[in-house]
Amino acid sequence: MTSTTLSRRVRIPAIAVAAGALVLSACSSGGGDGKDKPSKEPEIKQQTISIGTAQDSTGPAPDLPGAKKGGTVTVLQRDAFEHLDPGQIYVSDELIMQTLFNRTLTTYKVDDATGKVTLVGDLATDTGKSTDGGKTWTYTLKDGLKFEDGTPITSRDVRHGVERLYAKYQVSGPTYLQQWLSGPGQTFRKALPDGPYKGKHLPDSVLETPDDKTIVFHFDQPRAEVPFAVAMPNITAVPAAKDTQERYDKAPVASGPYKIQNFKPDKGIEFVRNPSWDPKTDAVRHQYVDKFSVTFGHQWVDSTRRLVAGQGADRTGMTFTNAVDPSLISTVLKNKDAMARSFTKTQPYVDVVSFNMDRLKDKRVRQALAWAWPSGQVLQQYGGVKAGEVAGGLVGPTLKGYQPFDPFEKKKYPAGNPEKAKALLKEAGQEGKTIVYAYANTGPAQNSAVVVERALEKAGFQVEKKEIDSTTYYTQIGKVKNQFDAYRSSWGADWPSASTVVPPLYDGKNVYDDSANYAHLDSASVNADIAKAEKIGDIDQAGSEWIKISQKILTEEVPQVPIFYNRLFTLWGSGVGGVKFHEPYGAVDPTAVFVK
Repeated sequence: MTSTTLSRRVRIPAIAVAAGALVLSACSSGGGDGKDKPSKEPEIKQQTISIGTAQDSTGPAPDLPGAKKGGTVTVLQRDAFEHLDPGQIYVSDELIMQTLFNRTLTTYKVDDATGKVTLVGDLATDTGKSTDGGKTWTYTLKDGLKFEDGTPITSRDVRHGVERLYAKYQVSGPTYLQQWLSGPGQTFRKALPDGPYKGKHLPDSVLETPDDKTIVFHFDQPRAEVPFAVAMPNITAVPAAKDTQERYDKAPVASGPYKIQNFKPDKGIEFVRNPSWDPKTDAVRHQYVDKFSVTFGHQWVDSTRRLVAGQGADRTGMTFTNAVDPSLISTVLKNKDAMARSFTKTQPYVDVVSFNMDRLKDKRVRQALAWAWPSGQVLQQYGGVKAGEVAGGLVGPTLKGYQPFDPFEKKKYPAGNPEKAKALLKEAGQEGKTIVYAYANTGPAQNSAVVVERALEKAGFQVEKKEIDSTTYYTQIGKVKNQFDAYRSSWGADWPSASTVVPPLYDGKNVYDDSANYAHLDSASVNADIAKAEKIGDIDQAGSEWIKISQKILTEEVPQVPIFYNRLFTLWGSGVGGVKFHEPYGAVDPTAVFVK
């Protein structure tokens, strides 16, 4: 998931069921009364993404049984796409959308039949070759790669794509590679403050393109996760001659099977065939559909009803990230036809509430809040087990090294443990303490606030509720000097390692406005643990270490309380085939969709 500078997040108005929007919780009015819950929770499968070979990276992608070319697929989305520039993309609906037109050095191959996910070369022939103990990574471009205008893609275009990320206007995308190459936090920008636009470049000792096909990255320490970092949408090819800088956000040049047509901000966008895309170069994508016609402004109630009915254009309709609306879950569960064209999948997003450690300095108060928080009741407002699983730890179950962890006994006490909280408040001499709770002005968040208020008052707190416009919610809670004590957010791992969760959210160097460290945690001990873990060159060993650090943070620092691990319950029209779940992005994968 992103704080706009560090890792990806879901959009604020959404719920745990969606990977295109943020995720909140509501009351029985929004998620049912529990009478229609499934008899058991969907199975959680720990995400295991294998590293593919050069053969795995070779196109074309195998055809799907029954797939055919032609037709238009309508896509119903609640949120308008804010960014089209791959360098600025970092929320889940845009992450999945860009797979249609944008190609990166590596990408994910999803086998729907087996659920297997493999990291493969995309623009590159493989997932990279490392030397120098993992400090140097070399990528070779495939033959036959072209932009939508037919211009060949070269290593210079990839270099330009990376160097433009250093420019000041690039503020919304991931920063892993830039930080690894040039310095932590925002200091990397000093290496190339104007990007490549004034004729300057990163030195060859950092980023090297010795010929038209080769890109070499040089790091100051081993970086075992580079193959995953270069799968992010911003590590792509951008032609310098067509780079319009800020305006590129409205009309990027396509390298994938589709190109952009008729983009109307806040209304919709169309993706049509890119005739310059060669399927022999692509191991992942297909070009079955003539056009994807995306329209914005469809609330979940609207998209659910339309896709269940499947009339007219909605018969060949789908969504990237809209979920079944909580108020309609029980209705959909009883509809065998709709359920036959649906899935419920665990996403890499974790819903949490952060405690402002600048205001709540007494650890016992934070502990009391954690014990009192009604995580299960909040989740129920979003649809119960179809929306997610009550969370115990800060790291979700799809990540490498995950272990069940529930120090505040959220599964045992889904409505919170007020007695434990009262005892901690009494010990701290803070009985009756007022908590300023901020939440967005969406239905689920408003309903959730009622549930939270009741639970905290039962535990001995006073609650002052502060409602925030959803369009500015992250901006408001992202201010270091905000005047709130507690506020929720949702965070998604960028690949199946907690290395994309722990540092962005809990490293002290990330305490600044618009950072994802919403709790303002700055612990010398935690900072040292993070710095040590970042130097581990083995992915499996590092994965386990990140889990340990996350557990230490939750129990010893208590900067947040986990609420739930997100699930996506969604459906599509009866005239659409090839729908599958993209685990890394937690969304509906459109790359093999066809019209029946």
